Formats: sequence, C-alpha cells, structure tokens
Amino acid sequence: MTLTDPSIQVRPGEELDAAVIDGYLKTHLPHLVGQPTISQFPGGASNLTYLVSYPTQELVLRRPPFGQKAKSAHDMGREYRILSRLNSGFPYCPKAYVHCTDESLIGSEFYVMERVKGIILRSDIPAQLGFDSQRTNALCKSFIDRLVELHRIDYQACGLGELGKPEGYVRRQVEGWSARYEKALTPDAPRWQGVIDWLREKMPADHPRSGIVHNDYRFDNVILDAENPMRIIGVLDWEMATLGDPLMDLGNSLAYWIEADDPAPVQLMRRQPSNAPGMLSRREFADYYAERAGITIDNLDFYYCHGLFRLAVIVQQIYYRYFHGQTQDKRFAQFIHMNRLLEHMTLQVIDKSSL
Repeated sequence: MTLTDPSIQVRPGEELDAAVIDGYLKTHLPHLVGQPTISQFPGGASNLTYLVSYPTQELVLRRPPFGQKAKSAHDMGREYRILSRLNSGFPYCPKAYVHCTDESLIGSEFYVMERVKGIILRSDIPAQLGFDSQRTNALCKSFIDRLVELHRIDYQACGLGELGKPEGYVRRQVEGWSARYEKALTPDAPRWQGVIDWLREKMPADHPRSGIVHNDYRFDNVILDAENPMRIIGVLDWEMATLGDPLMDLGNSLAYWIEADDPAPVQLMRRQPSNAPGMLSRREFADYYAERAGITIDNLDFYYCHGLFRLAVIVQQIYYRYFHGQTQDKRFAQFIHMNRLLEHMTLQVIDKSSL
C-alpha cells in the first residue's frame, strides 16, 4: 500500500479535455513531451485539483468548482501570484508554473504548479509509519512551528505587500463572514445570530504585528517527506491566504483541531489525526504557538469561536451549491448537519467563556 497521496478517476461532470490542456501547456512549457493523462485528487471541497501526468513530469492543475461561487472566492490569478512570490521566503510553498486567464479553454481560469509528492495525513496516521506518541508529539510541534514561521515572514520582501489590508482585519473578518453566511443561507440552516452578536461584542483589537494568514492550515494541507515522514516538505491550498492578524489564523486552525476527548458527534467531523496519542490539545496547541511566537494570547475563546463560525460559513457555502443542484458531489449532502453541530460547539464555548 502506497502512503503517498493517490489520485482517482475524475468525478462525473468535472472532466477536463486532455488535448486542450496538453496544447496549452506545451505552448508555455515546451520541455513537456508525450501525451498527458488526467486524474483527480479526491480531497478538498472547494477548488478542484487534478494530476496531469506526462511520461517525464507530473503537474498539478487547480481550477474553481463548477456552479455558483462566492464573488471574491476561487481567484486563480491571486493564488498563482501568492505561490510565485512566496516560495522564495517560505520554501514549503509549491512552485507555480503558468496561469491561464482564457476561460474558453476549460470554462474557467486555472493555474498549474509543481507536484510535491509525499505523504498527506488524512483522518488517521497510517500504521505503516510506526509513529509512537513521542514521534507524533514531535510532528505536531513541527506542524505548529511551520505556522509560526509563516506568520513571521517579511511579506514585503516577498513582494506580497499588496496581498491584503492588515488594518481592521479582525472587524472585517467578523462582518465579512457574517455577510457571507447570510448570502449562503438555505431554509434548513441555523441562523447563528447569538454567536454573531457575541463575536461583534468581544472582538479584540488587531494584533500589533500582522503577517501572512494561510486561512486553511491543517494536517491534510501539509505534505510529509515519504523518505522521512517527520519532515514537512510542502504546504498546500493557498486560495484564502491574505495579510492580517496571525491569531485569527491560529483560531482557524484550532477550529479544525478535534481532540481525543471531544464527544462522538464532534469526532465525526475529524479530517486530520489531531486525536492521536501524542498530539497536543487545543489549549496546548495555543500555548506552544504563543511560546514559539514569543507572545501572550488573552482572547483565545474569541479566536477559536470565530474559527468555528468561519468554518461553518465555508461548510454552508458548499452545501448551498449542493442544495441548489450546482454540484452532484454526494459528500456535501451531510454538510448541513456539520453546520448545526458547529453552532452547538460554538455556543458551548461561549457559555463557558470568561470573556
């Protein structure tokens, strides 16, 4: 059994024309030879990711999903620019090769980048890796170290000073995600009004040192070296990256972090091995981050609750496309239940919070 992330046959309705892709790529990457085969990576619920395999090189193609999309989401040009410039300061970022703006080719813009081949941890750590709790703990801390490293990058030196507006970031996030949720509502969705009101009341000032915010940092967006699985060699999915408050990014990561002691319904949402023996708890995660970053965190409940709400908005936006028949991916039918559970989790945190 291979531990590297496999691709599968392209899902019905999401096919690409290999001849069209080949013609375009060879115009811009003339070293390519032979004919490509195209398969699809099954993970992810937003942008679609394909493996374009030539006899001597493998490439990864990213395009937006089919159906209605949020106006500011799925900006292929923006994601391409981030990869092109960030790689010099953050070598875990894949190299980008070409960005196509001609939507007539496949019905949307797309870009192509290098394939960083390695191990991606999904729900559980494969037994073949032989990880004990000590190795798992070390990998967990390395995972957090990379996040701290990202937040410390001199984004001006990387040419990413125009990526976002750090000033007022916290308020814009609260108001922006609230507006997105309103637009994505379906008749069966919870309103989240109590949480939204609490977030508006408790929001802190922006952190004094802004940084690059990944906005989707979790284990299934991290690639491990197949020869040395303790070593992180890649970080994927930069579509939502921006400039802002790094503690908001920490809250986003904590929202994905399901602990071993979380109740059974919450465990059903787990998509990374954050419950494995040796993994830090959410509190330990935040404390280790603060120690490595040299800061104190006084409003952790706010950042965590906002992360949960933001995750629910993303879930609801995807469910909205399924509800209205804009995607046939059956995985998304259950997202409405995830939305409800996230609201319940957030209200529980608020009820116990000292803020």
